Amino acid sequence: MVAIRVIREEGSDPSVPLPSYETSGAAGADVRANLPDGASITLEPGQRALVPTGLRIEIPQGFEVQVRPRSGLALKHGITLPNTPGTIDSDYRGPLGVIVLNAGQEAFEVTHGERIAQLVVAPVVQAAFESVEALSDTVRGAGGFGSTGRG
Repeated sequence: MVAIRVIREEGSDPSVPLPSYETSGAAGADVRANLPDGASITLEPGQRALVPTGLRIEIPQGFEVQVRPRSGLALKHGITLPNTPGTIDSDYRGPLGVIVLNAGQEAFEVTHGERIAQLVVAPVVQAAFESVEALSDTVRGAGGFGSTGRG
């Protein structure tokens, strides 16, 4: 298990739970909106907003935290994250906010304390990028989008 250190932003609501796994087999820990003064944010169709969580996190070197949409919000309301998965690097110590997009047909209200996204902790491998004269051949070659079949 990887330890993620968490502090609350000054002025955030300490009654909003820290990120948590809802089941023993969950890959993502749900993170909640922590809105100033317990207010809500209404997103019209097509609108996006940065939703604060009231948290700052410390991720161990060699790991990242991926921010992903919650499937229930996506299916029922069209709520998604436009930069999915978002990456939080191990050297970032700023406020944790979630960019939320209403891709649905009706206005959606993000309420204080609501589970808005999930956080997935993942190992990171850094690569050495090397300039070369040629690349090795493969069956696919330079085939682009859709070149391996339908879609």
